[in-house]
Amino acid sequence: MNALFNCISHYHPISSRAWEALSKALTRVEISRNSFLVQEGMVCNNLYFLEQGCLRGYYNLDGKEITYWFGFENNFITSFYSFISRKPGVENIQMLEDSTLWGISFEALNQLFDYHSDLERLVRIINEQYYIRLEERFMGMQFKTARERYEQLLETSPHILQRISLGQIASYLGISQETLSRIRSHVV
Repeated sequence: MNALFNCISHYHPISSRAWEALSKALTRVEISRNSFLVQEGMVCNNLYFLEQGCLRGYYNLDGKEITYWFGFENNFITSFYSFISRKPGVENIQMLEDSTLWGISFEALNQLFDYHSDLERLVRIINEQYYIRLEERFMGMQFKTARERYEQLLETSPHILQRISLGQIASYLGISQETLSRIRSHVV
């Protein structure tokens, strides 16, 4: 849980009282590789912190899996649309490695907000950071070439090639695996 505390401190410091209350509301979750944290059609009831492992979020489109994000250590994970709206989601969140997470339910989190404004601010900042990453991804997909998207991925997340399959990386970049292979052969 130290990694979670350090990560929270990076976003926004919280009082020792808030940390104690949050600690009591958290549940440790261990999930094996290829298992699902969330599946399309279900309401996502938990916000998670990924302590160890990696995962991906993807949609099914006409029988094809479209990967649109990856989560690694020290990321907050949820199906944001479903978690916030309380409606069934359209995404799947699949573990790509055996993973350890800390989860808190929607109800427990909202109860904590009533007593700890610093936790409410923390989650607002986490949501803002998520939105910024989402907009950056959207801008990259709209205005950058496939090669530029690949080079940016290598710059911001060089570890991705050791942990994620090339097919999933290609899907994430919005290109075929063959195009990714051609780009990789020209990038030094």
